[in-house]
Amino acid sequence: MTWEILNILAVSAFAFSGAIVALNERYDIFGTFILGIATPFAGGIIRNIALDVPVVHVWEQGYLFYVALGTIAIVYFFPKTWVMAWDRWNIYPDAIGLSAFALQGASFAIENGFPLGGVIFAAILTGVGGGVTRDVLAQRRPMVMHQEIYAVWALAAGLVIGIGWIDVESAWQTYLIFLLVILARVASFHLGWHLRFRDLYRL
Repeated sequence: MTWEILNILAVSAFAFSGAIVALNERYDIFGTFILGIATPFAGGIIRNIALDVPVVHVWEQGYLFYVALGTIAIVYFFPKTWVMAWDRWNIYPDAIGLSAFALQGASFAIENGFPLGGVIFAAILTGVGGGVTRDVLAQRRPMVMHQEIYAVWALAAGLVIGIGWIDVESAWQTYLIFLLVILARVASFHLGWHLRFRDLYRL
């Protein structure tokens, strides 16, 4: 039940985020549904391809497609002012999706017997893959590729699960790390935390 709830939250959040971005980029109804579907499911597809696991597993979650489609349909009929406002607050659904999918990716890797490196890799790919796909398709600069602390929180989730500090079979521990990753992502955004970068324009 824990993972079903997290999966529904993650898919809803990322479908919402993808649809909001699509509408702000003035996509038509087809483009809005494509971006809204790609955002929650691209991360799992990328993860499975990278880990040499059949991609068909992603498509076996039939009810989640209906969750995504329903979310996108609701967002599509939002008033214009809501769409514009939510684009500025997209950090919140994005943080929910990042956290839930990072945990899902780490759990998936553990179930398939991957070592620590594979668990971390799966957490990162699943957590950030959808957001990267959304931004690339919308011709935006992916958050994971510049200064914002984004993928680091997916890495941290994969690390604590991979080394056994968090038992993914425990509901309360799973919800705890889920909330902590969300809070860390939102806090890093509002506090302006950034990773260092090399400034090639300064001597």
